[in-house]
Amino acid sequence: MRRWMIHLIMTVIGASLGVAVVPSFLKLFGWNKGILQYEVVDGVIGAIIFIILSFIFAGSMLNALKKIDSKISKMNMSKVVFNVIGIVLGLLVGVIGSVPLRFLDVPILSNVISFVFVLIMIYLGYVLFDKRGDEIAKVLFRKRREALATENTEPVVSQTPVKESSILLDTSSIIDGRILDVIKTGFISDKIIVPNFVILELQLISDSSDPLKRAKGRRGLDLVNELTKFENVDISQTDFKEIREVDTKLLKYASTTGSKLVTNDFNLNKVAEIQGVQVLNINDLANAVKTQLVVGEHINVQIIRAGSERQQGVAYLPDGTMIVIEDAAKLIDKTVTVEVAKVLQTSAGRMIFADLIKK
Repeated sequence: MRRWMIHLIMTVIGASLGVAVVPSFLKLFGWNKGILQYEVVDGVIGAIIFIILSFIFAGSMLNALKKIDSKISKMNMSKVVFNVIGIVLGLLVGVIGSVPLRFLDVPILSNVISFVFVLIMIYLGYVLFDKRGDEIAKVLFRKRREALATENTEPVVSQTPVKESSILLDTSSIIDGRILDVIKTGFISDKIIVPNFVILELQLISDSSDPLKRAKGRRGLDLVNELTKFENVDISQTDFKEIREVDTKLLKYASTTGSKLVTNDFNLNKVAEIQGVQVLNINDLANAVKTQLVVGEHINVQIIRAGSERQQGVAYLPDGTMIVIEDAAKLIDKTVTVEVAKVLQTSAGRMIFADLIKK
């Protein structure tokens, strides 16, 4: 668009100059006869010459316009206003101050020195407002601000918006699926964000040649579809195209918006903690809400398999907690009553050791 504007403007300038200049040029060489004596022809000649020049120098003109645009975009508008005010005031002071010099009736004083004096005042006004414009504005409007401050006796209410608390879901937490059950319970009232780049990663996983990965990816996409039915779930289109890794994008997103990151990825969890991003781990939540058993409590369990040590049997609670029972290796598939002997909390979860109660 700019290139065509340059061609148009150059054509208009060429036509105008053609009407004004070409007749004199033709007259100089004695060519102002016949059809060349009409202004329309002169304008067309000028327009043709300048449109040719516009095609030759269009690139240079476009580069110059880009540099001007860049400088204008970087200009401080308050400083520009102060500079203009300084120039105008300097011009007024210079003109008023040079009036007495004109009454001296001395040519060098009334003309040259007056002109130099006006230029000096313009320069001083420009420099003064360029360097001290902010201070001058504070001095001029200080009394006005003080008057307004005394008039406004009502308490000032802060208009700073409160940031909405939000939770950011990563790929592992979506594939895990338990976050959907947690949301259904209503325990999470914060805004839940699913970035679009996470959905794209789920799509790539669902297109994998590995059947297991493909199943996980499709499960994740189905869960995202279920999440969109909740009012507090938002699909964010925000992306960081300069970053390729999804985990790095998530950390950038969380640190930029102050969101909490939900993940089951151990490595991402550690990196997020190092970068100061708050992490919510579904595994930690699951361990926290498991049934609490105390030493000496009696429970009924079904022996599932033999343990790693001799004569041990292994059972599981409904929440998945493993129970190791002494002297129960021969009671597989039988329901027995056991007494809790020890409860251990490990990084992999909770483990319970129990003794068989013989009837």
